[in-house]
Amino acid sequence: MGYNTNTGSENFFVAGINYKKTDTETRGLFAIDKEQYENVINLSQSYGVSSLFVLSTCNRTEIYGVAQDEKALLGLLGSQTHDEAAILSKVTYVKRGNDAVQHLFKVGAGLDSQILGDYEIVGQLKQAVKFSKERNGIDCFLERLTNSVFQASKEIKNDTGLSSGTVSVSFAAVQYLKQSVSDCSNKNILLIGTGKIGSSTCKNLVDYAGTTNITLVNRSEGKAVQLAEKLNLKYAPIEYIDSQIAACDIILIATSANEPTILKSQLENKGTKLIIDLSVPSGIEHSVGLLDNVRIVNIDEISKIKDDTIKTREAEIPKAEKIIQKHTHIFSEWQLMRQNASALRTIKTMLNEIASLHHKEFLNPETKCPYIAAEQKIQQIVNKMAGKMRMESKPGCHYLQAINEFIVSNN
Repeated sequence: MGYNTNTGSENFFVAGINYKKTDTETRGLFAIDKEQYENVINLSQSYGVSSLFVLSTCNRTEIYGVAQDEKALLGLLGSQTHDEAAILSKVTYVKRGNDAVQHLFKVGAGLDSQILGDYEIVGQLKQAVKFSKERNGIDCFLERLTNSVFQASKEIKNDTGLSSGTVSVSFAAVQYLKQSVSDCSNKNILLIGTGKIGSSTCKNLVDYAGTTNITLVNRSEGKAVQLAEKLNLKYAPIEYIDSQIAACDIILIATSANEPTILKSQLENKGTKLIIDLSVPSGIEHSVGLLDNVRIVNIDEISKIKDDTIKTREAEIPKAEKIIQKHTHIFSEWQLMRQNASALRTIKTMLNEIASLHHKEFLNPETKCPYIAAEQKIQQIVNKMAGKMRMESKPGCHYLQAINEFIVSNN
C-alpha cells in the first residue's frame, strides 16, 4: 500500500540542495551552523512555517517543514545565505507531501547518501530534530514522522546489509589514505576538528590505518584532550597550529567554521602536504590550492571510492525499500486515525444525543440476549465507522451511516 497524501501531509515540504547537483564549494555557501539554525527557528512563524527542522551535513542542506507552500521554506533558508539566494534558486529541489515523506525516509536510511548506506546520517538527523524540538520547533506531525523514520532506519541497519563496508565519509577518508599513501602508519598526521565527523575519522584512523601517530587540534581544547586520552594520541592547543601544520605530512580537517582554519601562509615552503578536507564549508583558504607542494582532496573525491562491498550493498536496496514501505504505511494509518478523530467524536456526540431520547436497550448482536446498554451500542457503531474511515475518505457519508444504523438497531 502506498502512502496517501490526503492524510494531512499535503502541507509538508522539503527544500534543499545536495551532492547530486552541487559540489562541495557550492554546498559550503549554504551550510547552516547553530546560530543560523536558531535564526531559522525564530523566524519560522513570520514566514508562515508552523513546524520545521534543518539538516545540514557535508552532503546536503535541507529544510523540512509544514507550510502553505515551498516559498516559505526557501525564504527561510535564503534568509541565512544572504547574497547566495540567487544561486539557491537555481540548485534547490522541492518535494511535497508523499514525495517529501519518502525522501526523508530514504535520507534516514542512507539510500540518498553520497556513500550508499551511510550510517552517520542517522545521528545527524537525530541531532537536527533534537535541536528544533528543544526550541519548540517540532509539532506532533513532525515528531511522529521522524520517529517513524528512525524506526525504519534502525530496522534497515539491523536486518539488511545496506550499511556494510565503506559507509561513511570518515571511513572513506581512511580508505583513501590507505590506498593512496604508502606506509601511511609512519606519517605524521594532524587532525583538526574533533566534533562528530572528526572524532569518527580519528577512531577509524586508529582502528583501520593502524596508526597512533596523530596529533589532535580543536578550538575547544577539552574535546581534543578527552579524545587524545581515550585513544592514546597527542594533542596541541589551537595556538600552536602553525608549528603543527609545518611538522606534519598529512592533514585531515573536519571543522564547521565559516572562516578558513588552514591558510596559505602556514603551508608555503613547509614541504609536501596532503590535505583531506572533510569540512563544509571548506576549512581551507582558497589560495592554498595554488601551492605546488599541497594536494587537497575533498569530500566529493573521497566519496567516489568504491570498496568490494558496494555490489552487496546495492543488492540490499530492495529490502530497505520494503522496510520503508512498511513504515510509511504505519505512518499513513496513524495519519488517518488522527484525521478522523474529530469526525468520530462528532458521531459519538450525535448518537448520544439521539440515545438520550430513547431509553430502550439493545440486543447483543452475537447472542441476541441479554440486552446491552445504549453506550455499548454507540461504541460498537463508532468502532465500525472508524474501520470504514480507514478504508474510505468520506467522513460526511459516515455520519449518515452511523445515525441510520443506530436508529435501525433501536427499532
